[in-house]
Amino acid sequence: MPFTLIPFLLLVVPILEITVFILVGQWIGLGWTLALVVLSAVSGTILLRRQGFSTLARIRAETQAGRLPGRDLVHGMMIMVAGVLLLTPGFVTDAVGLLLFVPQVRERAWAFLRDRVTVVVAGQAAGARPTPHPGRPAHGPDVVDLSDEEFRRRSPDGSPWTAPDETPGNRTLH
Repeated sequence: MPFTLIPFLLLVVPILEITVFILVGQWIGLGWTLALVVLSAVSGTILLRRQGFSTLARIRAETQAGRLPGRDLVHGMMIMVAGVLLLTPGFVTDAVGLLLFVPQVRERAWAFLRDRVTVVVAGQAAGARPTPHPGRPAHGPDVVDLSDEEFRRRSPDGSPWTAPDETPGNRTLH
């Protein structure tokens, strides 16, 4: 969205909210209108907490697996915006906020944004995969990559893991 639309939205959204608030108030009464505003704020808090924590768990899992959690970060941002919109008094912002809590709506928004947004990790080229040790390839979570200085062989002394005729330069285990 171009930044030139922001001043326009800052003027139009409050006018629209006041208009809808007056219309709803005339239709169902002031008490029920205020109750709906409070109910939307409480439900927004509950939804934000529930969906926010599950999204954070998915982001953590993706990060620990060594993948960039682009989709989950965008979903998390939309959930945060949805919570703020539901906490903002008004029915138009509540409607948009509730829509953003629907996973299918967020998925469609992600599909729209996916090809238009580039995620760049600070200090790396776009599309580069992070490695755990600079200069060394990543082998997996259970592999310890040792240099020649870090590796020392002890004498076999009858160890069942080495062959008796093994030379000191040979590092394979049998």
